[in-house]
Amino acid sequence: MKTHLALLRGINVSGHNMIKMDTLKNLLENAGFQNVRTYIQTGNVFIDSEEDQAASVGFKIKQEIFKVLGLDVPVVMISKSDLQACFTNNSFAMEKECDFKKLYVAFVSKELQGSAINDLKISQFKPDEAQIDGNRIYIKYAIGAGNTRLDQKYIEKKLNVIATIRNWNTVINLLALYG
Repeated sequence: MKTHLALLRGINVSGHNMIKMDTLKNLLENAGFQNVRTYIQTGNVFIDSEEDQAASVGFKIKQEIFKVLGLDVPVVMISKSDLQACFTNNSFAMEKECDFKKLYVAFVSKELQGSAINDLKISQFKPDEAQIDGNRIYIKYAIGAGNTRLDQKYIEKKLNVIATIRNWNTVINLLALYG
């Protein structure tokens, strides 16, 4: 058995794609996944599966949600090493005066080249800042996530990826829960 972490994008936000975590847990258990655990209401799901390939697991989760609930929910699979990299590679987190309440990580559906930062045209969002690291984009908002256009929709459009953003506190807790 391998533990996988699925990040569901856009559920339980502003009244859209509402899924109770108990419903999600039961749905995934009925699909054959084991030891299903959720963390908060925003679609962070740990599951155990005999399937080794994260992409296959994510596809099955997406299919099951659509089949049972009729919702087309994008799923981004991340590994424990993806979460660990957030702490070792995120230069914003290493800053002496970092306000962790303004620090976020966008997890994206494919590996990005460092040059992808040019595609984001980050200079138009100053003083917000971003740094690309593989399938992660570290974001430091100047004011806060609710007051910027540098959001999940913008990232998806500019980079042609599926993206889901988690705040720093959630990243910390997901790593602790990974086991």
